[in-house]
Amino acid sequence: MALLLKDTFAVAGAGGRSTLLGVSRRDAVGSGFFALATGRRVQPGGIRLKKNKKKQSTTPVAAISEDLDLAKGVEGEKGGKLKARATVVVRNKNKEELKETFVKHLDALSDRIGRNVVLQLVSLHIDPKTKAPMKSNEAALKDWSSKSLLKTERVSYTAEFVVDSNFGIPGAITVVNKHQQEFFLESITIEDFACGPLHFSCNSWVQPKTKDYPGKRIFFSNQPYLPNETPEGLRAYRERELRDLRGDGRGERKLSDRIYDFDVYNDLGNPDKGIDFARPTLGGKKIPYPRRCRTGRPATYTDYNAESRVEKPAPMYVPRDEQFEELKMNAFRTGRLKAVLHNLIPSLMATISTANKDFKAFSDIDSLYSEGLLLKLGLQDDILKKIPMPNAVKSIQQGTLLKYDIPRIVANDKYAWLRDDEFARQAVAGVNPVSIERLRVFPPVSKLDPKIYGPQESALKEEHIVGQLNGMTVKEALASNKLFIIDYHDVYLPFLDRINALDGRKAYATRSIFFLTDLGTLKPIAIELSLPAATHSSPSKRVITAPVDATTYWKWQLAKAHVCANDAGVHQLVNHWLRTHATMEPFILAAHRQLSAMHPIFKLLDPHMRYTLEINALARQSLISMEGVIESCFTPGRYCMEISAAAYKNWRFDQEGLPADLIRRGMAEPDPKEPYGLKLAMADYPYANDGLMIWAAIEDWVGTYVAHYYPDPAQICNDHELQAWYEESVSVGHGDLRQAEWWPKLTTPQDLASILTTVIWLASAQHAALNFGQFPYGGYVPNRPPMMRRLIPDENDAEYAVFMADPQKYFLSALPSLLQATKYMAVVDTLSTHSPDEEYLGERNHQSIWSGDSIVIDAFYKFSAEIRRIEREIDARNSNPNLRNRSGAGVIPYELLAPSSQPGVTCRGVPNSVSI
Repeated sequence: MALLLKDTFAVAGAGGRSTLLGVSRRDAVGSGFFALATGRRVQPGGIRLKKNKKKQSTTPVAAISEDLDLAKGVEGEKGGKLKARATVVVRNKNKEELKETFVKHLDALSDRIGRNVVLQLVSLHIDPKTKAPMKSNEAALKDWSSKSLLKTERVSYTAEFVVDSNFGIPGAITVVNKHQQEFFLESITIEDFACGPLHFSCNSWVQPKTKDYPGKRIFFSNQPYLPNETPEGLRAYRERELRDLRGDGRGERKLSDRIYDFDVYNDLGNPDKGIDFARPTLGGKKIPYPRRCRTGRPATYTDYNAESRVEKPAPMYVPRDEQFEELKMNAFRTGRLKAVLHNLIPSLMATISTANKDFKAFSDIDSLYSEGLLLKLGLQDDILKKIPMPNAVKSIQQGTLLKYDIPRIVANDKYAWLRDDEFARQAVAGVNPVSIERLRVFPPVSKLDPKIYGPQESALKEEHIVGQLNGMTVKEALASNKLFIIDYHDVYLPFLDRINALDGRKAYATRSIFFLTDLGTLKPIAIELSLPAATHSSPSKRVITAPVDATTYWKWQLAKAHVCANDAGVHQLVNHWLRTHATMEPFILAAHRQLSAMHPIFKLLDPHMRYTLEINALARQSLISMEGVIESCFTPGRYCMEISAAAYKNWRFDQEGLPADLIRRGMAEPDPKEPYGLKLAMADYPYANDGLMIWAAIEDWVGTYVAHYYPDPAQICNDHELQAWYEESVSVGHGDLRQAEWWPKLTTPQDLASILTTVIWLASAQHAALNFGQFPYGGYVPNRPPMMRRLIPDENDAEYAVFMADPQKYFLSALPSLLQATKYMAVVDTLSTHSPDEEYLGERNHQSIWSGDSIVIDAFYKFSAEIRRIEREIDARNSNPNLRNRSGAGVIPYELLAPSSQPGVTCRGVPNSVSI
């Protein structure tokens, strides 16, 4: 507990006299604050005054610091006037366009003649005479004309306010921007009140006052209030701000708007270019899907239900404050993604489209890290003439533009990817450790309709695997929890006819069986490859087992590559995009629409929503859209998002928390005697081992936070903003699944803590585990090919002779082409990169003042300390030679859930939010 800073303070009364009031610093703060001495909540509007020998005033009074010169009271005004000072921090852009610089100079000139930035304090209290919130005078920021042209990152301005002596405590500030250009308001600090400095964390773009933005911007102090505790002076402002953020659901959004609304995914295709460029709408009865942020763009000419697209480099709409900040945007724009996709690929395609350049040898792949793509193709001089961008030309001359860092999978052991133990290790410690399940029934059985997709029975038989079970029978291995499976049969089979009809795409629906050895590691023992019945000369289902000679070795390698291609697709389209990006967007939209910025739950969620809407919009523009990177680089091609939508039908929010997910997959079972109440099916499961520590830390922090604000369960049901947030997240954001019975109820503090823990887990640790290993593992394409171009031939196929004559050449020709591989590498390199302004789990912007509640700040510091302890424990585990799935000669340590990271591609770090 902080100490009380002042026992008494002076307030100027009528006639300039001072009345000594025994009001503690904490008591003077008013509604919603917690008394530092007692921890008890002060009721709205209640400033408790100690008894005094002099006559007590029943009117709320301004808490003015002792060092304020009371002679500053304005004479002649009844009740007296007092001054307060604001420090306003504005963040400048590091790089400005010429137009922005010109307008900034105009604003500096116009500021001198009264077209300035004007602030006004709003009290917590209502004026008893006017029945309206008490306000200060309007005060302009000082010295804008001179300071705004400074080249520093942040500029501090001041403003001075005059308030009545009975003003009370400011709870909000209005801001009017009379300039021509927006500015980024970072924070405001009000001083000269006895309660100490009052902090307003703004972090928002303030638009010029125009017919589009005629009103005043409102910013609330860092003090949280539940809706029913909102001081009278702030109630109307709280409601108005939420109305502004919701909008009216009409019209096309401007890039400067701050409106959050829902829409379906109807902008992934462009039917105006032709039927091959049309894509189905995701969201609705026909194809259920989560909702995304509405932009209101006009419909296409040929399909009224499809929204017209915004193509690069034009920006996609997201609310202004959701857009990348400059540091993040610069890191994103200067990445290889922009260089490859915008400048080089069209030229390269025109130059070598006839050959499409397969890898001829593994040395060709190695040269991408030593020489770079352009030198490899001998095209450096040709491309140099076609690229007008000076920075790109410089990079090409230096040979660095398409020269990649060596991915970690081959950095210390060049041939690790070929080994079976590494193939299996990545199932529990790689970039997609959430697909593996304990095998509970053998042979596995499909859930697809046999009338459409053929027999549900698997081709796997006991004789395929019994020789690999260390003398156990299949029944004994199942009973001993020794068998595991990665099953993509039902995910891919409904799409295989269409996928395999695409040019240069070939795929199976795969099942992989693993055996848990006595060392605690997994061993792959059989792979089932399925095709649609009666569509291929080969049998529709075949089983590839561990190799015994040269021919079966190469078939085994091809089978593993097909498994990895299946895995890469499910990882990207389902586990990564759907389960952490798309399904989180509705919760974020609803939070901004229904939870006031002063709501304690909004303050809790705020860092976990950063940048998600922007990165999702960029994905719709260039990653998951027609002919985007995902369609171009992954086996399903134009059917990628339909696979994602098919998976959404089986998505369940109540099973997205880590413990529930582990239990669902049979990878753990409840056991109160075990740490975290779970017994894992395999002891050395790095994702689960580290994840459970982080889950427990989040759960404890969120539970403490929720219990602090909701000691009475009735408060949950009576919190209309909270209920509206959850209702809209479910009924609108996930409206296609709103009737599902599995949605958690929200009636108790425990319900709320569970829901929030899951949301924060998905936005932070789960996304990190699935994202930041993409280049370290997938940057070497043979390890995780995102697509395959050939099936595995058998004796009846024409290609069998080619395979037998040169199996390595056949293997390389089955992988993505040189250009496909390079495009994919550029994407995963960018997606695996931490930006310099990343905020990691356990960190917050303005860490000590993001909330005005000292008890909550103390609890957050404890959470931060626990996150640092977890990081030390992860480091220790990675040094334990007995944990072979994360330690050993050339083995990549499992750091994807290690909380902190440096900028760049590090294969570690847990940001607070889905920010890339």
